[in-house]
Amino acid sequence: MRFNPKASLDTGRVSDRGGSGLGGGSNGIPIPGGVKAGGGAGMLIVLIIVLAASCLGGNGGSGLPGGMLGQGVGTDTTRMGDSERYANCQTGADANEDVDCARVAVENSLYTYWSDLFERGGGTFRPATMSTFSGATSTGCGQASSQVGPFYCPADQGIYLDTTFFAEVLEGQLGGQGGDFVEPYVLAHEYGHHVQNLLGTMGKVRTQRGADSDAVRLELQADCYAGMWTRAAEGTGEGVAIIEDLDEGDITEALDSAKAVGDDRIQKRSGGRVDKEGWTHGSSEQRMRWFSTGYETGDLEACDTFSASSL
Repeated sequence: MRFNPKASLDTGRVSDRGGSGLGGGSNGIPIPGGVKAGGGAGMLIVLIIVLAASCLGGNGGSGLPGGMLGQGVGTDTTRMGDSERYANCQTGADANEDVDCARVAVENSLYTYWSDLFERGGGTFRPATMSTFSGATSTGCGQASSQVGPFYCPADQGIYLDTTFFAEVLEGQLGGQGGDFVEPYVLAHEYGHHVQNLLGTMGKVRTQRGADSDAVRLELQADCYAGMWTRAAEGTGEGVAIIEDLDEGDITEALDSAKAVGDDRIQKRSGGRVDKEGWTHGSSEQRMRWFSTGYETGDLEACDTFSASSL
């Protein structure tokens, strides 16, 4: 993946909290790609989804372009203690040389892609914010530590991640191959949760565990949305495309990451048997297939996991 050196970067929605020293070690393998996900002891890691109306809200929209309306937000915690980590990220050239600036560029591309899609559908888009931290941080969904993995908080519409996750957990614990498109895939998945929040899809979640649960359908749809953005990423930007080149190797890295975070894969690597009743995110095969569906079709309706008879 390469960024267009001529592209200008906007750091206004990205911040860094620095290190809090409050995190402590993880007592389980975190699952990336969740809505306020939490690590747990043993082989089962339970996805925590807060269904209270005060947290998720709902817009009564159709879930399709034309019914897209932005949601209100809770307390904006994204600028608390900003370390100015991203202050020098100004252009795509910076993104090609610095992983922090690359993160900004990916956020810019995601913002542009989804805001354009909403506007074409006649809706109003409210962007997510993105915050990095080390150890622990406060969010609209409560205190979060590095053990939870990257997650989206619907209460403040923020994406949170400890950047050590990718090397220490996704590669070190879960056996992912790594690569420069791994983090963009995860960020795109989390942004997919933001889109679900804006569309009111989170209000459909009633069952939180099991292979056919609403929680799994929510996660697989976010993977599909990540695929949609990946398909369009090369042409996404305001006047100048932000991402200059994506190749087959990048897609392979995204698929490998989706495979690494499948519930069945995590259960096996945690030393247990595959127990579909404990699934919260879907199998490796499902996660790869739904990402591919979004990538191949670029279509919101094709990503409607809640209407799918088979996942």
